[in-house]
Amino acid sequence: MEKLLNEQVVSQIRKTFEQMKEPVHLLFFGSQDNCEYCADTRQLLEEIAAVDEKVSLSIYNLQDNADMAARFNVDKTPAIVIAAKDGEQVIDFGIQYSGIPAGHEFGTLINDIILVSGRDSGLSEEVREFLKNLEKPLYLQVFVTPT
Repeated sequence: MEKLLNEQVVSQIRKTFEQMKEPVHLLFFGSQDNCEYCADTRQLLEEIAAVDEKVSLSIYNLQDNADMAARFNVDKTPAIVIAAKDGEQVIDFGIQYSGIPAGHEFGTLINDIILVSGRDSGLSEEVREFLKNLEKPLYLQVFVTPT
């Protein structure tokens, strides 16, 4: 199978991953049913995980692993969860992609891996205080389209 990431890109990822502080675990959720980008997304994650030992990957089928999908609030494929890893424990930070992270989203995926490895959101103290004072749960989704 032909690689999706050429050596120049792998080299750039390797250099960027030098910033990683703690292990990160990627969870891929795919499906054999009507999932045009599942195979490419899975291959992309496999290639990224092969770049650095601090990045690990688990592969799940949405239908066969419905309990795991529910645990991470995954309801569509392909889906990627970027979680922290502490020993065998996987810690969900709520960072998730639906669809293949192609184009500009690829850089964001790499940056999110770095962000989770640091275990810090980078939010200012003012924003953290504002969020602490929220009285109702907030569910935030950001949609991106390559148009």
